[in-house]
Amino acid sequence: MRSLPLTRVLTLAVVLASVCLTAPPAQAAPVRSPFPKKAGKLSTTSCPETPIVSGGVPRTREYLQTVVKCLDKSWGAYVERAGRTFRKPLVRYFEEPASTVCGMRWPAHADAFYCTQRATVVFPLTGRWIENRTDLFPFKVAAHEYGHHLQSLLGIRRSYEARARGTHTDRLKRRYELQADCLSGVFLGSVWRSLDRSEHDWAALLDATRASGDDDDGHRTHGKGSSRAYWLKRGYGAVSPSACDTWSAPAARVA
Repeated sequence: MRSLPLTRVLTLAVVLASVCLTAPPAQAAPVRSPFPKKAGKLSTTSCPETPIVSGGVPRTREYLQTVVKCLDKSWGAYVERAGRTFRKPLVRYFEEPASTVCGMRWPAHADAFYCTQRATVVFPLTGRWIENRTDLFPFKVAAHEYGHHLQSLLGIRRSYEARARGTHTDRLKRRYELQADCLSGVFLGSVWRSLDRSEHDWAALLDATRASGDDDDGHRTHGKGSSRAYWLKRGYGAVSPSACDTWSAPAARVA
């Protein structure tokens, strides 16, 4: 085999080096919301609430078990219509927050949370988020955490995590969390008629959602109260996951 002249070898090396230095870095695929039109809206179903307190005795576990059962039924049917495989999340209940759970430290300031690596929804059975409450906030929190399970099932989390390795991670995290707020609104809208709740209850839930925003936090990952309420209302009104595309929303809507 004939060898190339030294001058041509050097020229080729310079060209290759130039290409390597000037080529743009690989970008992760954009996060897309995989909610096909063929899946339609979330079907209207019945999900009557059970009391959080009965006869002075806390019934928080029973309350959450009822909500999760409804979530399994509603979202299971939707995911199958979307052409995906549905798997129920695992659910763990804690009487008191533990030091570690799912192989990690208990998240600070978390009402409840979703362990992505173990597909597990974790619910503390005590705390201001659920004890002695008569509003819909615990219902909404359960639906929000279940929304993270849907994001995992549908590939949204994988795409989000691939992009979140660089800069602006808080901005992407807010889009991720606000989408879960919207999905919780979709579920609420689909079962609203069975909840025996009034417009006053809905207004109270919006107020509680606004109060749960991270407006004054330095590390803002969940969105301002106004943003959280906006996406909850959007999902509730549409009763369709396709309304929950926070990834293409303008920055002002995911602040």
